[in-house]
Amino acid sequence: MLGLVLAVFILNVLRDILVPLAFAALIAILLNPLSVRLERKLPKIISIIIAMATALIVLAAVAYFLSSQIAHFFDNVDAMKQKFGELLNNVQAWLEKTFGIATQKQVQMINEAANSSKAVIGQTLSGALGVLSVVFLIPVYTFLIMLYKTLILNFLYEVFSSENQQKVGEILAETKAAIQSYIVGLLIETGIVAVLNSCALLILGVENAILIGVIGAILNLLPYIGGIIAIALPVLMATVTTDGYTTQLLIVAAYALIQFIDNNLLVPKIVSSKVQINALISIVIVLLGAAVWGVPGMFLSIPFVAVLKIIFDRIEELKPWGKLLGDNIPTEHLGQLKRLRRARKTQAVKPG
Repeated sequence: MLGLVLAVFILNVLRDILVPLAFAALIAILLNPLSVRLERKLPKIISIIIAMATALIVLAAVAYFLSSQIAHFFDNVDAMKQKFGELLNNVQAWLEKTFGIATQKQVQMINEAANSSKAVIGQTLSGALGVLSVVFLIPVYTFLIMLYKTLILNFLYEVFSSENQQKVGEILAETKAAIQSYIVGLLIETGIVAVLNSCALLILGVENAILIGVIGAILNLLPYIGGIIAIALPVLMATVTTDGYTTQLLIVAAYALIQFIDNNLLVPKIVSSKVQINALISIVIVLLGAAVWGVPGMFLSIPFVAVLKIIFDRIEELKPWGKLLGDNIPTEHLGQLKRLRRARKTQAVKPG
């Protein structure tokens, strides 16, 4: 328990250093296949630079697309403000009439919630390394991790005894393959969900459909929690920009269908089956990641637990923990099996 408390304390205190390092490690593992392929014809440093430049070009294209959509969002902001003000007044009047909550008290509660949200966002972006980590530290960390990959791997082999080196090699190979396939699968799944969300919202006539659809697909990366927020955004937009509630109900129905397709077709087929974390652990670990590292911790928590599961499954003493993290539900618990075996042994030794 003391070790666990100290580990969480260190993770929290050193978040400005460890968060960009964790993102850099994931990016380095993701870009490693491209870099290795380029190294067959080019020097290692040039191969790493080309791989990172390719990733930056893709990110710049996505950022440009989102910025153009955000600029379009502000074209009708005045009309949405007016509609939102009217809706807010109606809701405040209904709350005061139904629950007896005065309008002034409601405004105070909204202000407190807004201040709390600003504090969370500020905590995520605060610190001397906040913006610097995105602009400078993550690319530098990624480059150096890819450059010193052999040195790091050799250290991991040599730090363990010779009889465990084969097991260490298996763990490293499975970890690399699981993270690569998991991240690539998530990116493909996110792209498909973004297209489905945007098409559904365009058909229903929701304003800024593409922007909201893409944001919903990104939020979908957060297990279970992100899906709820993703549905709330288009419902709120439809409430502010349209009359009645038919559009809102159709949005909920469309997103429910998309979630069904995502959970039953896309995730099993596209996202790696090597990362199987049950729903309970997924929700708990996402919340714990948010408590320790804020919003970045929510995105980093699932890959982190996936690596732990691979390690647990390879070490005999830790296999029960690996089973606890997985999604294979046993049909009977061990207590019942042991009692059944004892009963059979008792019957077998009875005379006659």
